[in-house]
Amino acid sequence: MSIERSLNELRERLSRARDDLRIIEEQLLYQMDVLEEAKTRMLVSETPLADKEHRIARDDYENLMRARARAEIAIAELQQEQDRLLDRMLGSTSSG
Repeated sequence: MSIERSLNELRERLSRARDDLRIIEEQLLYQMDVLEEAKTRMLVSETPLADKEHRIARDDYENLMRARARAEIAIAELQQEQDRLLDRMLGSTSSG
């Protein structure tokens, strides 16, 4: 496979990964509001149901935080691969 084709595929994967990250960050903002509401209800009502809702909201928020971290790692890895391919391409053109 040519370096150019690999770079094009990486660009597409990077674009999708960045879109995924934006979606996760939007979900995080929403979930943060859900979590704050659940926390307030838990503190005010002091019922087992409110406590359970708070735990669920907190777990959902933490899951999204982990998903964001994974997405950020994937983007960093794709960028490193892209840089490596660009270096290879520049190395092969300068020696040719």
